[in-house]
Amino acid sequence: MSYLDLDKGKTGKTVDELNILLADYHLYYQKLRNFHWNVIGKGFFYLHEKFEEMYDDAKLKIDEIAERILTLRHEPTSNLSDYLKMTNLEESESGLTDKEMVHTLLKDHKGLLQQMRKVVNIADEGQDEGTIDLIGAYIRELEKTSWMLDAWVMKTKETHQK
Repeated sequence: MSYLDLDKGKTGKTVDELNILLADYHLYYQKLRNFHWNVIGKGFFYLHEKFEEMYDDAKLKIDEIAERILTLRHEPTSNLSDYLKMTNLEESESGLTDKEMVHTLLKDHKGLLQQMRKVVNIADEGQDEGTIDLIGAYIRELEKTSWMLDAWVMKTKETHQK
């Protein structure tokens, strides 16, 4: 890989993990669309808007991950059937309550963060600072989103008193 001065064998391992992350993000994106369309209840207004914000962000990340794979001179996985085989996440039903949706997303965030950390560790072995920087920013953003969603489902003293 002459123009990046990276070891092709080591970047191949990074790309394998990036393709898994790409599959995870595709499933996560579709789940967010599902939840955006189907959320009801007291949290509707906030969550309907938040889920849209989150799927827009996921769509951008999908493109950036694929472009990073291409930058590393590999081909991104691009078939839905392959994504379903590769992903660490699970599909979700449509009939969940607003809180069940948020809990489901927090579980997905845990899986996404685990995969992102795996990518960073493998990329570090290959001295691939570009991938480390990209995914490191994703980790920081997803941790903040997780904190916000977790705060939304937390029970407060006011909730306990009712």
